Amino acid sequence: MTDLLELLQQFYQDKLAELLRHQSGARVVGQYDANNTYQYIINREDTQLSWVASAIVAMGGSVAEQPGDGAARGSGDRKAAARTVFEEDVRNAQAFVDRWRPRVEAMTNARHRGMLRVILGETLEQKRFFEQALAGDVDLLGRRGEQTGERIGEVLPQRWIE
Repeated sequence: MTDLLELLQQFYQDKLAELLRHQSGARVVGQYDANNTYQYIINREDTQLSWVASAIVAMGGSVAEQPGDGAARGSGDRKAAARTVFEEDVRNAQAFVDRWRPRVEAMTNARHRGMLRVILGETLEQKRFFEQALAGDVDLLGRRGEQTGERIGEVLPQRWIE
């Protein structure tokens, strides 16, 4: 039981680090559809972390408090910085799955193994979003209607401006 608890805590910390990186990446990615995709990913990761945290607490463990947002990412030209963020996130998503899949598949607890498999599957979906964004696809979360036309402008890197 202690090994399972330790594994879940390590998984939680690793996924939390990815969430923080994606929050930081969302500040760099200004294109509306790509930024909305980051917001979707962040929301899903927050939900995933709540699942893992509940499992940890149910086993008598504790979850470390969430630190502040991740370190700043990307610099220089915003479009080039966004490309760099996408490239990093493609690599990191695959590395996360490669790092965790063998450990998840070796788990004997079917319930927790199933939960972590779902998270790994969604991480591969995130990787696909990042790859599509790199290819210039803006229909990441679905096609928009013809009547909306091309979006002009970008999302601001900061939520509030005073």
